[in-house]
Amino acid sequence: MPNNTTRLNRVFQALADPTRRAVIERLNRGPAPVTELARPFKMALPSFSQHLAVLRNCGLVRSRKLGRVRTYQLAPRPLKTAETWLETQRAHWERRLGQLDTYLADLKGKQ
Repeated sequence: MPNNTTRLNRVFQALADPTRRAVIERLNRGPAPVTELARPFKMALPSFSQHLAVLRNCGLVRSRKLGRVRTYQLAPRPLKTAETWLETQRAHWERRLGQLDTYLADLKGKQ
């Protein structure tokens, strides 16, 4: 369980940054080389590479090198894990809020 928690924490930490979210959004359309991924951002390539390293370390992207070109692609499994966690939390809070609604309706009916 702690291993899953650590992985999930890394995914959410990676997604907390707008640059990394933009990279994920771009990779939804398909694989891309580093230079294409970095183009929209006003930062040095080494700084941008640190963002890619965070995404790679949490498993959100994979890379391969052909010649001098490194290409990245999305690895969706960690996103599915995060989605499942969020769905569980949503269901829990919807149930709790439903209970609160029932309780408040009962209170109002007793007045």
